[in-house]
Amino acid sequence: MNKNELIPTRFCMKANTKIIVEEEKAATTNHPNDKLDRSRMIVFIGGLFGLFYLGYHFYTNGFALDLNTVNLMFLTAALLLYGNVKELGNGLKKASNSVGQFALQYPFYAGIMGMISASGLAVWMSDGITQVANEHTLPFFAFLSSGVLNMFVPSGGGQWAIQAPIILPAALDLGVEPARVVTAVAWGDAWTNMIQPFWAVPLLAIAGLKIKDIMGFCVITLLYSGIIISAVLLLF
Repeated sequence: MNKNELIPTRFCMKANTKIIVEEEKAATTNHPNDKLDRSRMIVFIGGLFGLFYLGYHFYTNGFALDLNTVNLMFLTAALLLYGNVKELGNGLKKASNSVGQFALQYPFYAGIMGMISASGLAVWMSDGITQVANEHTLPFFAFLSSGVLNMFVPSGGGQWAIQAPIILPAALDLGVEPARVVTAVAWGDAWTNMIQPFWAVPLLAIAGLKIKDIMGFCVITLLYSGIIISAVLLLF
């Protein structure tokens, strides 16, 4: 290939780069969500919180490391080093491809689970539902409470650790078979997994798709399955 043959190739590369930059600029708007994506304050404040906690942890416990501390160190470093939320998301996507969004979400899910559990909010939610239930409707309410709680605590084991001390005594007091409420809680956990499709990550990676590509189908499945499961729990 001579020099004259390289000129069109270089010209095409520059033209393509220019088009991509112009498309990114055109896609940038001043909507509130876009402003938040470009804001430095969100990642900076989150990084400072992580930094303060790490300092407190090492001051009170010495240089004691566990898995949670190491994860927090990496998350804090990422929040402080990236300029905004959009850059952070793009960086994780480049580093870990289709699972990058989960690598960012799960540390926050763990924090949400800790706050809900420690504050007593989960107990209050589940206890409030069991107080209005009877022997016929308890499995249905257990199903609903499990589905709602799963939105904040996506770990099945963590969710059961929160709900079991409330749902099982309520079942025994009302004379409901424990197997029925256990099944209802498991169905509720699986039900709202439709709109948190972590189970689809391997398939999405193989197919080259993103979660948004299947979310519409998942929402339809959520609605139909919710109606069917609720009817089964109330009728049988």
